[in-house]
Formats: sequence, structure tokens, C-alpha cells
Amino acid sequence: MDATILVNRTHRLPRKAIPQTLVEPEIIFDAPVGDRKRLLAVSAAKGVEALFARGKEEGIYLCGVSGYRSYERQEELYQKKRREQPKETGDPVHWIAPPGASEHQTGLALDVSCQAVDYQLDERFGETREGRWLKRCAPLYGFILRYPKGKEHITGYGWEPWHIRYVTRSLALYLTLTGLTLEEYYEQK
Repeated sequence: MDATILVNRTHRLPRKAIPQTLVEPEIIFDAPVGDRKRLLAVSAAKGVEALFARGKEEGIYLCGVSGYRSYERQEELYQKKRREQPKETGDPVHWIAPPGASEHQTGLALDVSCQAVDYQLDERFGETREGRWLKRCAPLYGFILRYPKGKEHITGYGWEPWHIRYVTRSLALYLTLTGLTLEEYYEQK
């Protein structure tokens, strides 16, 4: 799968879109060995191993929470969220992608956390030392913070300081320097 692919609510992946090669990166994970959410595409796995190693050298300890997610698993999560969400509170999907619209299906996305927020996927992560470091250093290893604060109306998703996406080093640096989201980049092309 092309590392620069745009996946969102309007650019969905088919049910049968499965990365050819998924591997388990050698990083700390908040999931048992063998769990499919520990898997990433080879390019993303290599990048995240180098990113986490650099962090460790600087006293930053990150933890992988969720990588690859199949179409079927996303369908389960989406339906569960819809059942749990009271109808009067509005659109439950602002925080969870419908099947085919999740970047996790590409194997290029990884949710990360740290001890300071009890390894939860929480907006507080963005204010931690680890979250600030990740935002600054992730592009050097080919990752972007995919759902930035203030761009919700463009990405279609709420701010997720924990969600990184591998897009190649050159594109990650370009998007970071220009402040563009992946959607805005594709609009320019």
C-alpha cells in the first residue's frame, strides 16, 4: 500500500484492502504478543522502531497501543460505539472511523501513549513531555500527527495527539513545515 495514501470518510478502503506484509515492530506495546493490533506495515514498523529508540535515548518512553485494524474489527468498534452513544449527544463517529475509513487498516497508523496518562488514548497526552516530544520528532522518522488540533473541520476527526501516521520522511517534513493536513496536501495536487 502506498505510504502517502489518503484514507478518511470520503476516501475509503474496500473490505479486501489488506497490507501485503505486516510485522510486529520491536517496541513496547500495551497489547499481548500475537495481538493483531501490534502489527504495522514494514515501512511504518522500521520508522517507529527508530523513533522510539531515539525517544529512549532522550528519556522519552512511549508505548504502542493500537496499530493494524482490519475492516471487520473497525466495523465491530464502530457499531459498538453507535450502540453506546446516546442519540441526543450528536454524531458518535467524530471519534471513531466507519469501516474502510480508518487509517489503521493500512498498517501505517499507530496510536501511542505513555505512563503519564496511564497508557490511555487521551487528549492529555498532547500536553505531556512525551506528547510534545512526539509532535516535534515524529516527522524526522516519517510520521505526522494525523488529526491536529484546530483542523477537525478538515480531517473530519477530533484532535488525537496520540495518532501518528507514516507518510515517508519527505512528506512528513513537508506537511509539518507547511502546517498542512493530508487532506489539504491532496487538494493542492
